[in-house]
Amino acid sequence: TGGTIASSALELMIDIMKNRYPANEWNIYAAQASDGDNWADDSPNCRKLLEHDILPNIRYFSYIEITQRTHQTLWHEYQKVVEANPRMAIQHIKTKEDIYPVFRKLFAKSVSEKAA
Repeated sequence: TGGTIASSALELMIDIMKNRYPANEWNIYAAQASDGDNWADDSPNCRKLLEHDILPNIRYFSYIEITQRTHQTLWHEYQKVVEANPRMAIQHIKTKEDIYPVFRKLFAKSVSEKAA
């Protein structure tokens, strides 16, 4: 039927980090860009993977949603993570004019400059 299951990419990331890039030897920075489509019942699983397996082992994770429509369940689940974890940020890109300002916010030197 089609559709996206984003947790499979996060699970692959976890596997790659464990096998190739141990957290005690690497400073890991990650970014995920998406149109926001994800199976609604998979989005809570994505949040759990981020909270329990990814964020404790990386320096920074950014999520960029590129869409002109309203946010889907993945955005809402990731918002919960951002509220509790300063090493994660989310931004929304609606038009090509948003690209540079969004990336500038996400990768600003100061954590206080990041906006969700």
